[in-house]
Amino acid sequence: MSARREELLERAYGYALEHGLASLSLRPLAEAVGSSPRVLLFLFGSKDELVRALLERARADELELLSSAPTGDLAAVGGRLWDWLSAPERRGLLTLWVEAYARSLVEPDGPWGGFAARTVDDWLDLLATAQPARRRGSAAGTAERTAVLAVLRGAMLDVLATGDVARTTAAVRGRLQSVGKPNG
Repeated sequence: MSARREELLERAYGYALEHGLASLSLRPLAEAVGSSPRVLLFLFGSKDELVRALLERARADELELLSSAPTGDLAAVGGRLWDWLSAPERRGLLTLWVEAYARSLVEPDGPWGGFAARTVDDWLDLLATAQPARRRGSAAGTAERTAVLAVLRGAMLDVLATGDVARTTAAVRGRLQSVGKPNG
C-alpha cells in the first residue's frame, strides 16, 4: 500500500468513525481528509473499494482487541471484551461496526458483503481460545461461547441506543458469572 493511500485511509477512517458510512459521499470525505474525489478514486479504484478498505480497517481494530484478550477463562475474556466495548471512546467505532454489520445483511452483494459473518467467526474463534480444550470442541462449548457473544453484542446495541452503561454492565456481569456452570 502506498504511503499516500495509507495516510488517506487513516484520515477517512477517522471521518467514518465520526460520520458513519451510510451516506458517505466522496466530495465531503475528500475535503475532510485533504484530498479530492479523483485522488480517492485513483487510490482505491471505486467508492465501493474505499468502503471495503474502511471496513477492513475497522476489522483490524477489532482483531487487535481480540488478539490481546486473555485466554483460558471465558468469563474473564467476556468481561475484558465488555470493558473495551462499553468504553465511551469506542462509540464511533461501535456505531460504524453496527452500521457495517447491518448493511452486510441487507446488501450482501455490496461492499459490505460478508462483514457480519467474518466478524462472528472472529469473535467465536477468540472466545473458543478462552475455553478449556476439552470444552472447546463440544456442542456445549459452542453454545456457551455463542451465548457470551450474543450477550456482548446485545448489550453493546443497548448501550449505543441508551447510553446506560451501568445497567448493561450489571446485566453482562451477571450473565458472565454463570459461564461454565451447569445450566449457565
